[in-house]
Amino acid sequence: MKIYLDLAVKASLLAGEEILKVYYDESSDFGVEKKADNSPLTIADKLSNEVICNELKSSCLPILSEEIKNNPYEERKDWDSVWIVDPLDGTKEFIKRNGEFTVNIALVKDGTPILGVIYIPVKKTLYFGAKNEGSYKTEKISIEEYNGISQLINMSKRMPCCNEDREFRVVASRSHLSPETEEFINKQKISYHNLELVSVGSSIKICLVCEGSADVYPRFAPTMEWDTAAGDAIARSMGLCCTLTDEKTPLKYNKEDLLNPWFIIKK
Repeated sequence: MKIYLDLAVKASLLAGEEILKVYYDESSDFGVEKKADNSPLTIADKLSNEVICNELKSSCLPILSEEIKNNPYEERKDWDSVWIVDPLDGTKEFIKRNGEFTVNIALVKDGTPILGVIYIPVKKTLYFGAKNEGSYKTEKISIEEYNGISQLINMSKRMPCCNEDREFRVVASRSHLSPETEEFINKQKISYHNLELVSVGSSIKICLVCEGSADVYPRFAPTMEWDTAAGDAIARSMGLCCTLTDEKTPLKYNKEDLLNPWFIIKK
């Protein structure tokens, strides 16, 4: 497991480096294109995807990525293990230049995420976890400072790692706050009168619940498997889980339809 974790961490840091080259190029318009679903695609998405796929190919495991043409389900259904990748989660936030975007890499086995890495390039913050290894957060990390997974674990904080005295906190999407999500939040206010709502982009929302700085993330709007697999793996490695709205049934991955159902993750 540590070999795969090392591979995923290295891939995420290298991808982050490529993303930042584009992000900090003031002359760049990011080469924004529109995909079939009308979502944006930038040069940074493509460069990040190329770096990640090149790094992960040494594992000889198949890859599901937002930015490649994925294999048909008739082939995928026989895969025992698969990498699920979002090379730039939060492209809208990237275009807005607000820093709230991530690199997501997960390893899924038999439909269950068992390893996850989420890197926030602008903050140089890394969240990672693996089955039987626990989940961690480390800051001020880039490819130059990375010296292998064992040293990384030793220098990282085991999650949960945020225990401040605060009100009940709900984290929600900055770009996709649906009426159903607002209804869920209003119901929570019955029990938690001073509820605090935090809006943030990308998979950072799952990370905030995992680290303990938020209590629940309800997602009653569309997401794809590559949006959640890494965060879900990190959560499961510390005893949490992204579940259906029944708050019992875990999300499954490498499904025929890669669209996630609505879900909740809570402490």
